[in-house]
Amino acid sequence: MSGPVVVVLAAGRGSRFQSPEHKLVQPFGASSVLGTTLGKVLASQLPMVVVATAAMSEVAGRSVATRDVVVVPEVGQTRTLPLGMGYSIACGVGARPDATGWLVLPGDMPMVKPETLQAVARALEDHTIAYAQYRGRRGHPVGFAAELFSELATLSGDDGARRLIARYPAHGVEVDDPGVLIDIDTEADLASLRASTSPAAPQPHP
Repeated sequence: MSGPVVVVLAAGRGSRFQSPEHKLVQPFGASSVLGTTLGKVLASQLPMVVVATAAMSEVAGRSVATRDVVVVPEVGQTRTLPLGMGYSIACGVGARPDATGWLVLPGDMPMVKPETLQAVARALEDHTIAYAQYRGRRGHPVGFAAELFSELATLSGDDGARRLIARYPAHGVEVDDPGVLIDIDTEADLASLRASTSPAAPQPHP
């Protein structure tokens, strides 16, 4: 299906994950954490753009075309401080300025269902901002209508799009998908998620 573009964020440092390798490249299921997330987006049949560092772009390139990856500089290259989630969102939105809207999805959320992405995308037909929620708790993805392009394209810092969500009415899309609340910040998070998604284990409920 066509529709809003899913902006997958894969440029963060993942500093809370105490491992020599980035959390997004860690094995998960039949792929990596990022690869699994991208697989869910591909299954939704929504268009996608991945915002990644050069190193992470190689991982993304195993799942998506090069034209669908936007590379941002890493700390120590052309900058000394992280540019933040807001900058990554701005890069992704700016790469697809003619989209009917954008769904922001962190790359460390591999449990979000394709149907959830589709549901939030549909909600943007009637709402300026829409987000997935599970049992009343707000999660990701968060969707933004095309009318917010100029504000999204100038975001910066670590707050992401929180100011926009506070400024405009936001519609919660209730989904039967606990994955909208599950991200991977630490090694313990990853170990717990692996255990809960093993063939003998029930589906995770945060």
